[in-house]
Amino acid sequence: MPQNERETIKLLQRVRKLRGQLDAVERSLSGDQDCGDQLMLLAAVRGGVNSLMAEVLETHIRFHLVDGAKEQIAPELAEDLIDLVRAYLK
Repeated sequence: MPQNERETIKLLQRVRKLRGQLDAVERSLSGDQDCGDQLMLLAAVRGGVNSLMAEVLETHIRFHLVDGAKEQIAPELAEDLIDLVRAYLK
């Protein structure tokens, strides 16, 4: 739900990076890689997914609850909600 083409491109680049990270996880599980290295790869994927989710959710909040909503919420409340979600997803 990005607002412009540049934001869409950035989100798609994140998805491609996540796909590459998941491919690395698959290779590590298929190979003879150390469990600690596998866990590090998985943590990177989790962080990437959480970051992507936070970005999409922030856009959703801004578009549907602040700018484009019939019943808008205060911008300060939206910022608090965004901060809360980002803190939760870290």
